[in-house]
Amino acid sequence: MPNIRIQTPFTPQDARRLRAGDSCLISGVIYTARDAAHKRLCELLEQGKPLPIDLRNSIIYFVGPTPAKPGQAIGSAGPTTSYRMDAYSPLLIAQGLTGMIGKGKRGAEVVEAMQEHGAVYFGAIGGCGALLSRCIKKAEIVAYEDLGAEAIRRLEVEDFPAIAVIDSAGNNLYESGRKAYLAAN
Repeated sequence: MPNIRIQTPFTPQDARRLRAGDSCLISGVIYTARDAAHKRLCELLEQGKPLPIDLRNSIIYFVGPTPAKPGQAIGSAGPTTSYRMDAYSPLLIAQGLTGMIGKGKRGAEVVEAMQEHGAVYFGAIGGCGALLSRCIKKAEIVAYEDLGAEAIRRLEVEDFPAIAVIDSAGNNLYESGRKAYLAAN
């Protein structure tokens, strides 16, 4: 199966075209954020204050990269466990977030929000942070510098590899892949 090329901004219409299991190469601007940054974003929304980034048609990568070595845009940048963002993701999806990249399962409320608003959860391979960082051409902190590795960064990526794990229809590769494996064995 050929890779599907995705260019940001990533609209709900783009998200609805993907199916669980699609192999993708993402290029353009994506943001980083982990649980501490997600909590702050949601607190701002609850207070009616503006966010430091525009979530509409955006993709957030759940990562806390290591410091960059000389000549690199970023250090090792492997995905973190996504369920830690589950308490915050539905609200951010409702604000226009259309893509999330991480590893591991997502909760029912997140999947429901993805279905309602048109979003996709992408999986990146854990343990490959050094390889994934090669796809990151530029990185700059745009919010919450005090969080260190968990600050929000604006990344410019080129052909960042990811798999559509949960699509906007709620199809889940973790579930369907397991069923297919068990049926074959």
